[in-house]
Amino acid sequence: MTSPLEQKKIRITGPSVVTANRTWDGAVVYRTGQRGWSTELVDAAIVSTSDDARALLAESAADDVGAVGAYIAPVEIKDGGSIKPGNLREHIRAKGVTIDLRVPA
Repeated sequence: MTSPLEQKKIRITGPSVVTANRTWDGAVVYRTGQRGWSTELVDAAIVSTSDDARALLAESAADDVGAVGAYIAPVEIKDGGSIKPGNLREHIRAKGVTIDLRVPA
């Protein structure tokens, strides 16, 4: 479940990441385990408890690297360890608003 920092409760129903947008170019960024930000979801720190999510979110809000609106977002960990956005909203944020539709030949 996604939750902004201002809310009192943070509930995690599965693997999650902290995500935000950069102020200077609007890129979707993910908080890494090395206290940085990356545009690659694969680099994101994965949290699975509300305490870990709360700590990573607070750390994210405290730094000043041009990322705004940090919040917790669900992810799916597929077989083989690949990480994918966990809901449609995050998929659109990561890939942009264009969705490829197959056109019959």
